[in-house]
Amino acid sequence: MHKPVTPLLTVDAIIEMADRPGRPIVLIERRNPPHGWALPGGFVDVGERLEAAALREASEETSLDIQLVALLGCYSDPQRDNRGHTVSAVYVATATGEARALDDARNLEFFDPERCPELAFDHALVIADYLRWRATGEGAPLRV
Repeated sequence: MHKPVTPLLTVDAIIEMADRPGRPIVLIERRNPPHGWALPGGFVDVGERLEAAALREASEETSLDIQLVALLGCYSDPQRDNRGHTVSAVYVATATGEARALDDARNLEFFDPERCPELAFDHALVIADYLRWRATGEGAPLRV
């Protein structure tokens, strides 16, 4: 059977810090290109569930044990990553405790989601969808 050529599968997590006033979110400053601020996340391993990948990537980059709350949406614009076509399942999660930048993260900070720095990839769109979800409970809109 011919093996199809498909986009790479990734996960990202919008981590709300439940033990801090205003529930800021965690952003990492990327160590590797493309540089800049981004949501914690990365590639799904073969044989791994999306949810497990989100938990693993969050732990690897932030040292936080997160609790997944909701699937915000899937992001598949072929232009979302200049390294190639990726599709990302983005989760909303909560965490408490101390976070540290690890692995692919050069730095880590907490931000009010309405006042984020310039973001890598399509993460500004993801944050806009998250703010809508926070206000209405509605997931990311379908983009055809």
